[in-house]
Amino acid sequence: MRCLLRLGATGQIEVVSPFDPVTQAQLRAIRPRGLWLTRRCCWQFPLESAPALEQALAGRFPVEPELAEWLAWMHQPLPPLPLHRRLVAAADLQGPLPDGRSLFAHQRTGVRWLLARRGAVLADAMGLGKTLTALVAARAMVRLADCRIVVVAPVGLHLHWRREAAALGLAIELHSWAKLPRALPPAGTVLIADEAHYAQNGSTGRSQALVRLARHPRLRAIWLLTGTPMKNGRPAQLFPLLAAIGHPLAVDQRAFEDMFCQGHWREQGGRKVWQAKGATRLDDLHRLTRPLLLHRSKTDCLDLPPKQRRLLAVELAEAEGDGFQHRLQIKVDDYRRRASLGEVRREAEVLAVLTALRQIGSDYKLPAAQGLVSLLLGQGESVVVFTAFVATAQHLAEQFDQACLLTGALAPAQRQQQVDRFQRGDSPLLIATYGTGGLGFTLHRARHVVLMERPWTPGDTEQAEDRCHRIGMGAALTSHWLQLGVADQLVDGLIESKAGRIALLLHGQERSLRRRSLPAMVRELMGEW
Repeated sequence: MRCLLRLGATGQIEVVSPFDPVTQAQLRAIRPRGLWLTRRCCWQFPLESAPALEQALAGRFPVEPELAEWLAWMHQPLPPLPLHRRLVAAADLQGPLPDGRSLFAHQRTGVRWLLARRGAVLADAMGLGKTLTALVAARAMVRLADCRIVVVAPVGLHLHWRREAAALGLAIELHSWAKLPRALPPAGTVLIADEAHYAQNGSTGRSQALVRLARHPRLRAIWLLTGTPMKNGRPAQLFPLLAAIGHPLAVDQRAFEDMFCQGHWREQGGRKVWQAKGATRLDDLHRLTRPLLLHRSKTDCLDLPPKQRRLLAVELAEAEGDGFQHRLQIKVDDYRRRASLGEVRREAEVLAVLTALRQIGSDYKLPAAQGLVSLLLGQGESVVVFTAFVATAQHLAEQFDQACLLTGALAPAQRQQQVDRFQRGDSPLLIATYGTGGLGFTLHRARHVVLMERPWTPGDTEQAEDRCHRIGMGAALTSHWLQLGVADQLVDGLIESKAGRIALLLHGQERSLRRRSLPAMVRELMGEW
């Protein structure tokens, strides 16, 4: 094994060395402490350990070029930032913006809050103007610290970021989540990560790349923007975000998972595997993350017209019910046949059944959706419809002349054209998939939003509804939830359970959480069926 020091995937120092008692003793004595990674056969140390490592190893280990560059920057640190009051003054919060707009009171507060923190999560509800808040704060940093602004955002939101930056006269460097930069400009950088829940899985390359950038020696500040910091209701999803902003809770991942994720060892395939998918002590997690995580709801900040949810049960005739069960049985039989051939995993049957239920159910809800949309359009209303399935969106769009269709098949510029067409009033109906239309667009012209089915997570459901329920809307919003049978009931129940966990994190609300796993609910359903 070759001895060397290298830069790890998450921006930490990795020491690779064959076993040597003297060297191992030296490494165990390094402070801050390192961690032995058994699978990778190396030590991992935080960047703060670099001086101690250099002294202990005394040039015996070669340093890879990328790490050498980082270490050189650490020996030439950036000058300190101006005092908070000077940064706030440079933000010019009371004056009008170059395009004539003025910041709302909650945006001015958000700018002050961000400028007081080098790492933070701005988790305001969708539609409260997090983009503009972050850019105004970054503008103050640029004015006084001569740094660059780097923005990571989904490709579909790049046009929105360019427009907002241009409105402030700012130059920004845009990157997608699919291709994060490996380095930051030497002059110093304010890094803004939009839709930061894209990095909620710590094992993915993009999560590791974000944390790596967050530890870059030329970073001035990192601000994460997301309306759903714990999108699926699991604290484990919050850990990568806490690591990126340098929160003390993220120093020891195993301790975090043990404390908040019900971490435990379990037997799997003849070996022990660490599991950390639960949720516990959420009130403590709320208290400890509150200084660096700001969440405000729309009712806290704006006098918006109300949003109400209306459940619309869809009933099937006896013949339709028989057809539904027949189609589902075909799906189940086909999956079990493929499982017997080893083409799919047998233990994944529960998820396959639920997916089939939702897909078939989406087809059978089309007549009800068509009737509801026709009724609303006949009353002169503007309507947005969301569905999880492209085929459903296409079929529904075929039933209405001039309907705007928003799916992933469209290029980003074409998507914005469809949105602009709806917002101008050229069409009273926009039909979109959650993955495309539920992210980043403003659709506040609509007074009614129809959800054919709900996504797996409460965050995606809120995202979709709040495309319409946001600054600039003129009247109350009604969200129509079409619900057909047990599949929709299961998902809606799951959303309620996860939403309870998220409320505990963001608001510290005391409530009794009823936890039932999705596989258990589906197996119960299959037993009855």
